[in-house]
Amino acid sequence: MQLSDIETSRNLVALFLSRADVLDDAPFLSAKIDGAWRPVSWAETAARVCVMAEALVALGFRPGERIMLVSENRPEWCIADLAIMAAGCITVPAYTTNTERDHLHILENSGARGVIVSTAKLAKPLLPAVLRSGQANQVIAIEPLGIAQAGAIEYHDWAAMLTGDAASARARVEARMAGITRNDTACLIYTSGTGGAPRGVMQHHGAILHNVAGASRILAEDFGWGEEVFLSFLPLSHAYEHTAGQFLPIGMGGQIYYAEGLDKLASNIEEVGPTVMVVVPRLFEVLRTRIMKQIEKQGKLPAALMHKAIALAGRRAAGQHGLLDWPLDKLIELTLRPKVRARFGGRVKALVSGGAPLTPDIGLFFEAMGLMVLQGYGQTESGPISCVNRPSAGIKMDTVGPPIHATEVTIAADGEILIRGELVMHGYWRNDAETARVLQNGWLHTGDIGHIDGAGRIVITDRKKDMIVNDKGDNISPQKLEGMLTLQPEIAQAMVIGDRRPYIVGLIVPDAEWALDWARAEGEPFDIAALQDLPAFRSAIRAALDRVNADLSVIEKIRQFAFADEPFAIDNEEMTPSLKIRRHKLKERYGVRLDGLYKG
Repeated sequence: MQLSDIETSRNLVALFLSRADVLDDAPFLSAKIDGAWRPVSWAETAARVCVMAEALVALGFRPGERIMLVSENRPEWCIADLAIMAAGCITVPAYTTNTERDHLHILENSGARGVIVSTAKLAKPLLPAVLRSGQANQVIAIEPLGIAQAGAIEYHDWAAMLTGDAASARARVEARMAGITRNDTACLIYTSGTGGAPRGVMQHHGAILHNVAGASRILAEDFGWGEEVFLSFLPLSHAYEHTAGQFLPIGMGGQIYYAEGLDKLASNIEEVGPTVMVVVPRLFEVLRTRIMKQIEKQGKLPAALMHKAIALAGRRAAGQHGLLDWPLDKLIELTLRPKVRARFGGRVKALVSGGAPLTPDIGLFFEAMGLMVLQGYGQTESGPISCVNRPSAGIKMDTVGPPIHATEVTIAADGEILIRGELVMHGYWRNDAETARVLQNGWLHTGDIGHIDGAGRIVITDRKKDMIVNDKGDNISPQKLEGMLTLQPEIAQAMVIGDRRPYIVGLIVPDAEWALDWARAEGEPFDIAALQDLPAFRSAIRAALDRVNADLSVIEKIRQFAFADEPFAIDNEEMTPSLKIRRHKLKERYGVRLDGLYKG
């Protein structure tokens, strides 16, 4: 495998086929079936991609037409995605959590003519949208849907479409791909929609290839390019996983294992032993809480070592690490860290955080436990990776590192971060006004605020649109405050508001495990709603806020709080599928309650 192959590839399908020719019968895609991991080789994957591509052409799909893909992470997702592109078409991934309304918006906006769906469960909200759209008349089912032919929809069986001749299909795909360039659109990735209806980002082949080359360069130069293993568990319909969890492994000739689900993620990590993991901050928070509780249950000595390790990492980050710390560091390396690394499979080179800002203390915790955390930054509109921390540039947890190779970043007069390079999208699908607003003179206007430090690393302050401006005109970062709140053991989730207000107030979701322990200690029945009415329970949460406030400036302090009725979740539309909170949804639901905090 060579980096130059990625940098000079004509398109994503050409890169994949070239890797498959070299790796041949080596395992590529693995999923758990009947309790065992079952691999599909590179050669077999390539054959299925080419045969499926020709089957799509035989159904009447023409170059440039859009095909929607609705599936959980599995080998067929990758095969379908590559086959759509190999047919000369454009993939339109959709979240498995989408409602009928969400699917209808994407179908109508993209003009998709067909749909590939994996299961009957996922087809349930999708097919009514297909019928209402009146355009996507071809539905390909990876698993039987148990639905009779009806209306204008034509149903096709995935397995039956994979029965063509692989050699002739490969020849036709190669001929077609000779006309597809890096500038051609590969997929329409619909943004998660933290503030409104999702927009279709036109990602071209070159944008994703640029990202893959930049990330591969960092892994090769800073960690060594070996037999890389990836565990795919974030939604592949999100640009972050699509690029870093699928096409980066393809570019590096690595293996991809598909996790069974978040509930089995911990055991899957230990079984697979990934070398690179792509993670979002919310999962880092969950893993940190779980690891801390497991260590504390082992007794006073392991708990003491953990806290000393965290303090040691903090001194190192502040440049205060001295010779006297060496014996303690050695002890922790021999006792605590191997056990934590074993929970991650024992061979992780890097945990790469993206999708939302990572609270620096979370990164320090994992560093203290002997795991390398690289915080990255970007947007769907930039492939999505534009910057990432790396050891050779000096990792600093409150930065997102320098730009990746061949990427320009500058700061506008108002502090907005601007990005330029092949990674920048060509625009929003059928939305010229928004395209003109964010793409100006070749620069992507990110809507994020930040600066560049003395070492060339990017420091993100906040989103322009999320920034709180209080009644005195002071700018306050809500994400900073929310990150600090969720570091407290009492608090699982939080949102703060205070725009045009005299002070900050918060919406709190208590940590369920902590609340259970508190109820047992106080002799109270465990009913989370009833507990929230108890003055002693509120005082315990108040104490957590006071700890956070001790490290905040006067204008940042959280003066009042209210409890949410239930955890923020994807199902109640209060979180995006990439686990970012949807502020507009929370404000719609809890606005009156939060406004009441200013009247007391």
